[in-house]
Formats: sequence, structure tokens, C-alpha cells
Amino acid sequence: MMSHILLQVILVPAIASLFILLTRHRIGRKAGWIAGCSLLYSTTLLLIACARVYHGEVIVEEYPFIDAAITFDLLGDGLSLPVALVISGLCTALAFYAMHYVDHRIEAIYGDVDERTYVCHYTRFYSLFLGFPLGFMGVCLVKNLIAMYFFLEVLPLPLYFIMAMFGYVDRVRVAMICLMWAVVGASFFIAGTLLAYSQIGSFNIADLSALAGNPLAFWSILLILIALLIKMAVVPFQVWMPWVHAEHPTCIAGLLAVYANIAAYVLVRAIIFPLAADFKAFAIPLMIMALITMVYGSFLTLAQTDVKRFAACSTISQLAYSLLGISSLTIAGIEGGMFFFLGHIMGKTILFSTAGILVYTTGTRDMRQLGGLARKMPITAALWIMGAMMLSGFPPMSSFPAEWVMFTGIFKTGVQTMPVGLIVAILAAAAIILTVAYTFRSVKIIFFGPLTPALAIDKIKDPPLSMSIPLLLIAATSITLGVYPKLALNLFHLVVGGLSIP
Repeated sequence: MMSHILLQVILVPAIASLFILLTRHRIGRKAGWIAGCSLLYSTTLLLIACARVYHGEVIVEEYPFIDAAITFDLLGDGLSLPVALVISGLCTALAFYAMHYVDHRIEAIYGDVDERTYVCHYTRFYSLFLGFPLGFMGVCLVKNLIAMYFFLEVLPLPLYFIMAMFGYVDRVRVAMICLMWAVVGASFFIAGTLLAYSQIGSFNIADLSALAGNPLAFWSILLILIALLIKMAVVPFQVWMPWVHAEHPTCIAGLLAVYANIAAYVLVRAIIFPLAADFKAFAIPLMIMALITMVYGSFLTLAQTDVKRFAACSTISQLAYSLLGISSLTIAGIEGGMFFFLGHIMGKTILFSTAGILVYTTGTRDMRQLGGLARKMPITAALWIMGAMMLSGFPPMSSFPAEWVMFTGIFKTGVQTMPVGLIVAILAAAAIILTVAYTFRSVKIIFFGPLTPALAIDKIKDPPLSMSIPLLLIAATSITLGVYPKLALNLFHLVVGGLSIP
């Protein structure tokens, strides 16, 4: 049996990144293949680990670090592994997708450069890109709050540099906005962590249960919650999202969706599992905030004409669904919320990456200048429609059973907390109509109707297969999980099903 499987999952992206950086002039344009193949190996390891957990095993790897308080112990269970597997799969797909897109961005930003300069830019991108799976895998697998904090704060660094070097409008300023909001969120997270440590003398996530009932538990949860709500762009902390999510290079857009969504996993792992009874005081306020965010994000998206800003604003709305389900504090709500989280990051990766294809091919971000592209770009149109279906919760996509399970839990809480909880549940279910409205309105504007004369040229066509095949594989994964939702839900239930909810 393979040993140190979880440690390998974390270290492989780091080693590949260092290798690309040190050998950049030798490997040149092979950097994308090295990054993609290393992530393919990590994803395979996670698939093997998921199979072991599916048959009843829990994978624990212990690595003493500084002392008994700060460790690097890793946990692979029915919650962490499916989340890590889907995220790793998305990172792998985007590593291959980005090969042509990075060409486009280097040419657009730096012009016609010599081969050595080009290789420096190209390898720099992939060396930084691998920082994302490193951070994501660390957040998913560690058992220690300090280690989780470290990996959460690894993520803004590659995001800052990639945005500053390869982004769009006013890219350096937008990268700084992202970094500053990340620093603010980190401050709240570490403050809540240290407050908990002052009471229980441990940074181990499992030991947080000793804080239950302590008067300071409320304040520790509140501080960590603020950090997570900032990352999830929940109203009133949403102001950074439209700027940052619209102006980064589109080849990492799916990863920024994961960056924001992974806060949902941290919420379940670090707060609800050990401190469900103390978290109950926040449940209804968070459900109300989630509803407000869903509606606000939907109307904001309906007002957009920029194809990238359209996808960015829709993220604000979609993130709130997972928060709503998890905050219902029911088994079905939490499992459905986590399942929706996976469906959303897959759908948003497809939608954003397809937006990148449109910009790459047509040279415009204005949806009003597009139209009738389905006849010129049928594969791209199919991808956008599938992304719209994933965000709207249409079968056979995974978001359909996710929403069904999630709203079962939400309405259970709604009935128990009448009338406020029930009103929130009904309005949230009705808000799905807004998602359908803005996603399929975009389908009509971009891909149907008369073909814009400026686009009736031979160069307007579907992108290379290296860009479309990874996205089609993501769609196939969503369909598989939509048809067989128990593949994910059974794994979640191994952990969430044993949760004691007051």
C-alpha cells in the first residue's frame, strides 16, 4: 500500500513548482505539461485515497513539526478527500487549458518578445500556478489551525503575482486590492485562533470541542466567521469580488472561485464540527445574510454587459447558496451545501474558462458586441450552456441533487424557526429563478440571434482541443455526480452523518 499519500499530494505541486523555476530555460514551453502531469499524479493519489475511505478507512498521517501545539498532521476522511479530489481535478484541467491562454496573455501584455523573455514569463506563470493546489490541498488535509492558517495565506501570494503580471485592466492595483482584503481576513482568522488557544491550549481542530460552552467561544467563532465571510464575499464584504474576479487572467478564474468557496469547507471543519452548539446562535443571521447576498448578487449580475464581470458577479450570488445550506445546521443542509460547493466550483470553472475562450477568440469582453456565435463556435456554446445548467441546478448536473438535498435541510430549519427561518427558506428557493434568468439570458445574448457582422470572419472558431477537452471532462464529472450523487454524498455522510446537532 502506498505510504505518505496525503503528504505526497501536498508536496508534489511544491516540488514541481521549484523544478520549473530552477530549470526554466531548459524546459521552456514544456512547463505546462510538467505542471499538468504532476497534478494528474496528485489527483490519481486522491482518487485512490477516496476509494480507501469509501470502504471505511480514515487516513491519518502524523508529522511532528515544532512542538505538540503546532503539528503538520494530515487527515483524509469523507469530508476532506472528496473536496480535495474535485479541487485537484480542476487544477489539473486548468493547467492544460492555460497552455494556449498564457501564450495569448504574454503576447497581449508584453508584445513580440524574444524567446528567452517569453520562456521567463511562461515558466513564471506555471511556477506560480502550482502554488494554488499547494494551498488548497493543505487547507483540505491539515488537522491544525495554524497549519490551516498558513495554507490559507499561501493562496493570495500566487494570486497577487499572477494578477499583477498577467491580468487585465489596472492589474497591479486590482492585485493589491485582493492582497489587502486577504490580509484583513487573515487578521481576523488568526485572532480567533489565538483566542481559542488561550482557553484550550491547543491548535488542533479536534480539540476545539473543549471550547464548547465557554463564554469566549462566541467571540472566537465570530472572529473566524468574519474572516470566512470576507473570503466568500458575503454582503457587506463583497466589494472586492467584482474587481478581482473580473480582472485576473481567465485561466485561473476557476481557481479564484475555489479560493472563495473553500471557506465553506473551513466553516464546516473548523467551526461546525467541534462547536455546533455554540454556532447555533449564528445560524439564522447567517441564513439571512446568505439570502441577501443571493438576491444582491443576482441583480448585480443581470446588470452586467462585460462577459468577465458577468461571471465575477454571479460568483457572489452562487457562493451564498453553500453558506445558506451549511448555516441551516442540519445534516442534509450541510451535506447538500458541501455538494453544491463542489458543483459550483466546477460550473464556475467552465463558465469563466469559456468566457476566456470568448475573449481569446473575439478580442472583446462586451456581450453586446457578441451574438450568434453558436454557429461559429458550437463547442464553446455547448460548454457555456452546460456551465449555465450547472449554476442553475438543472439535471443531469451535480448541482441539481445538491440543491435538492440542501433545501431539504434548509426547509427543515425553516419549519423549526418559524416564521423567520421559513420565510428565508421560501425566498431562497425562489431566488433560483434569478440564477436561471441571468445565466440563460447570457446564453441568448452571446450565442443566439443574428451573427454580429464583425464576427463573421474565419478566425472566429472553437479554440484548440487542449482548451476545450479539459472543460468537457469537468462537465462529464458534473454529469456523473448528478446521475450518481451518492458517490459524493455517501462520503460526506461518513463524517457529517455522525455530527451531533443540538
